[in-house]
Amino acid sequence: MSTPVATPETRQVSARLSTLDRFLPVWIIAAMAAGLLLGRFIPGLAGALDAVQVADVSLPIAVGLLVMMYPVLAKVRYDETHRVMADKKLMVSSLVINWLAAPAFMFVLAWIFLPDLPEYRTGLIIVGLARCIAMVMIWNDLACGDREAAAVLVAINSVFQVIAFGALGWFYLQLLPSWLGLPTTSAEFSFWAITASVLVFLGIPLLAGFLTRTVGEKAKGRDWYENKFLPKLGPWALYGLLFTIVLLFALQGDEITSNPLDVARIALPLLVYFSVVFGAGMVIGKLLNMGYARTTTLAFTAAGNNFELAIAVAIGTYGVTSGQALAGVVGPLIEVPVLVALVYVALWAQKKYWPAATPALSAPIEGQTK
Repeated sequence: MSTPVATPETRQVSARLSTLDRFLPVWIIAAMAAGLLLGRFIPGLAGALDAVQVADVSLPIAVGLLVMMYPVLAKVRYDETHRVMADKKLMVSSLVINWLAAPAFMFVLAWIFLPDLPEYRTGLIIVGLARCIAMVMIWNDLACGDREAAAVLVAINSVFQVIAFGALGWFYLQLLPSWLGLPTTSAEFSFWAITASVLVFLGIPLLAGFLTRTVGEKAKGRDWYENKFLPKLGPWALYGLLFTIVLLFALQGDEITSNPLDVARIALPLLVYFSVVFGAGMVIGKLLNMGYARTTTLAFTAAGNNFELAIAVAIGTYGVTSGQALAGVVGPLIEVPVLVALVYVALWAQKKYWPAATPALSAPIEGQTK
C-alpha cells in the first residue's frame, strides 16, 4: 500500500480513525463494565474461565490475545525490518527506557504510593518488569506509528524478557530493597513460565503473521494483500481486544468491585507511570529527531506492559487470590483506557510538532476506508 500525502484532513483524529476505531474508548469501557458485571454476578464464572490454561493464562483469554495479535502482525512488512535494526538511536533508546528507566521508575512509584501494602507493591513492581509484547501493537497502529519498528522492538523485548525478567525481579524485590534497608519479597519466578508466555503470545501470532504475508504476497502480490486481504482481516484485532478485556475483567470482577479503595490506591501510581513514561518517550524521540512514526512507536513500546505475563507470574508465584495478582489485574484496568487516550494525544502531537509528517502506514487498524 503506498503512503498517501498527508493533508490537514488526514491529520485530524476523527478522519484518521475508522468508525470502529473512532468509538474505541466506548467499546473498551463497555467491555470492561461487562467483564466486571459478569465476574461479580455470575458465580463460578472466574473458576470456569481459569479451569484450562495456556502458559499459566486462561485458555479463553489466550485465544483472545492470539486473535488480537495475529492481524496486526500480518500487516508488518517483514522485508523492511532490517532498516529498523540499523536505527541505533531507536534501538538504544528503547533498551534504556524499557530495561533500565521504566522498571526503576515503577519501583520508586510502588514504594512512594504503597509503602504499607507489600502485596500490591510487589504486584506493581512485577507489572513494571513485564515489558510490552502484545497489546502495544494495537495502540501503535491506531496512532499511525511505525509498524515494522514496533515488531522489532517487541521481539527484542521478548528476548530480554526471557533472559532478564527473573534477574530483575531478584534485583528489585530482594537486592535493591536490602541495600536501601527496606523489606524484601520472594522473587522465585519460573523461567519456563516466562519463556512459555513469550513463545505463545508472541511466537505463535508472529509466525502466523509472517507466513500469511509471505504466502499471500507470493500468491497474489502486495497490492492485493494490502488493499484486499488486510482490510477484511484487520477488524479481528479489535474484536480480539474487546473479547480479551471482557474475559480479563470477568476473572477478577468480584475482587475489583469488592475492593474499590485498594484498586484506587493501585491505580494512582499506574496513572503516573503510563503518562510519564509515554511522555518521556515522545520527548526523547523528538529530541533525537526520530520522526513522528518512530517516536510514537518508542513511546508506546516504553509505556505499554505485558500484563498477561505479569498476571501469570503473580498468580503462579503468589496465588490467584493474592494481592500481587489483584495488582496485576488492575494494570490493564488502568493501562487500556489510558493508552487509548494517549493514542489521541499522539495524533494531536503529530499535528502540533510534526505537521509535515506522513504516517508510516496509512491504514488504521481496522483497515477500512472512511
